[in-house]
Amino acid sequence: MRTSCFAIASFLAIFFIPFSWATSYEDFVNCLEDNSHPSYPTSSIIYTRDNPSYSSVLQTYIRNLRFNETTMPKPLLIITALHASHIQASIVCAKQHHLQMKIRSGGHDYEGISYWSENPFFILDLFNLSAINVSIETESAWVQTGATMGEVFYRIAEKSKTHGFPAGVEPTVGVGGHISGGGYGNMMRKYGLTVDNIVDAEVINVNGRILDRKAMGEDLFWAISGGGASSFVVLLSYKIKLVKVPAKVTVFNVARTLEQNATDLVYRWQHVADKLHDDIFIRLILKVINDSSSGQKTIRATFFTLFLGDSNQLLSLLDHSFPELGLKKSDCIEMSWLESVVYYNSNLTGSTVKDLLQRQIPHRTLFKRKSDYLKKPIPRKGLKSIFKKMVELEYPVQLTFNPYGGKMARISPSAKPFPHRKGNICKIQYAIDWDDGGVEAANCHVESTRKLYDYMTPYVSKSPRESFWNYRDLDLGINHNNGEVQSYTQGAAYGIKYFKAANFNRLVMIKTKVDPTNFFRNEQSIPLLPSFRKK
Repeated sequence: MRTSCFAIASFLAIFFIPFSWATSYEDFVNCLEDNSHPSYPTSSIIYTRDNPSYSSVLQTYIRNLRFNETTMPKPLLIITALHASHIQASIVCAKQHHLQMKIRSGGHDYEGISYWSENPFFILDLFNLSAINVSIETESAWVQTGATMGEVFYRIAEKSKTHGFPAGVEPTVGVGGHISGGGYGNMMRKYGLTVDNIVDAEVINVNGRILDRKAMGEDLFWAISGGGASSFVVLLSYKIKLVKVPAKVTVFNVARTLEQNATDLVYRWQHVADKLHDDIFIRLILKVINDSSSGQKTIRATFFTLFLGDSNQLLSLLDHSFPELGLKKSDCIEMSWLESVVYYNSNLTGSTVKDLLQRQIPHRTLFKRKSDYLKKPIPRKGLKSIFKKMVELEYPVQLTFNPYGGKMARISPSAKPFPHRKGNICKIQYAIDWDDGGVEAANCHVESTRKLYDYMTPYVSKSPRESFWNYRDLDLGINHNNGEVQSYTQGAAYGIKYFKAANFNRLVMIKTKVDPTNFFRNEQSIPLLPSFRKK
């Protein structure tokens, strides 16, 4: 037994405790039936605990198996909405029966808070709302919240080989959470974030009204453009703006170990990655591996790249701006933009573009993620120290550096709730995955991530130490759901890190205006103004 890990207080053990339900299945189901549109009966969309399909419906969209343990609190029921009226009925009945409503579109939220709660709750699962309507004539598309990004990419490419959308390359991520939280992809240096490329939306508010951008107003539209929709409304769909991509793009994946001068390359990458041509995105991945020649642990630095152009153009640009990498023509592969999404996704290695339509992950694991922002290059001495720490950890943690600059630096921090713009070299993701279940294993792996995160403190952003909203991290703070009251102070503990003070406070004001009873709430939702209490 690894007593050092076992002694750590487990988040699972503290918070994931069973509870009794305050509302009967029958009363709630009757309420849903009474409030549903006659043309859209609810009998086929409600999964109570005695339904034989309940477990499979619940587990199908649980992406992080940390939250699939038997000790996890389970929903009273699951509503797999097929129509807006099902959502409206869910809101009415949740308020009437004092149940918390968890909204799930793809289930990729890193801490699983769309499908667990400390309080009696049900899941409003939106995966059936997955329509995609692409218009090349207007260079736009309406996409429903339950569609996956892989489906969106594929449907765009069906209509045009020279259009795309700047979103993440994980194809099973749901549109609702990814876009509303400020999702990014490997075209962000050229075109910005998902939310920098949306022009309209349809939502259902706390009163059950369906609103578009004009009806909801610019404040609420701003809030759901990077502040996470689930604190304010139920999102139905976004109208996205398509972007131009060349018929052929170029990718490469070049790796170097410490013994192959990786330290100097990583040091240099920090000085150039955010200053390269906007068409170049070079992701840096640092991973602990076993050196085949020495048998010792070492660090491998992988430079994973998308270039919106051909290989000759890329070679010319990098020969000038990053010659230290030593890129060769043979390192480069030309392909369509859609093929590059497959290439960039580790879960789809060896797959074809058709696999972007698959809604399930080939292999699910237990995992923990954290994030940071890098404002200044880490000196060589610091890099060597970090590499040493990574190698020493019993459970290795991978670091992924996603470069900023380009258009990201030309957009105001207040234009969207997402504030991390000019002045950032990159965002850092801490990632650890494991397959063995149980509290002790979770403690050990999660603690390893925390140790490296703590070790990085001198090198990353400060006052606040910034984090990325879509990399939800409950280590930053939890806002406990005591009825309808949540603490502004607890919310600020994580909210200022995600959004910085000015944007967070604007989100709080909008939240107080559009959802004064705090109906739309979760463990890291936007709280109400501290002095506001709805009678």
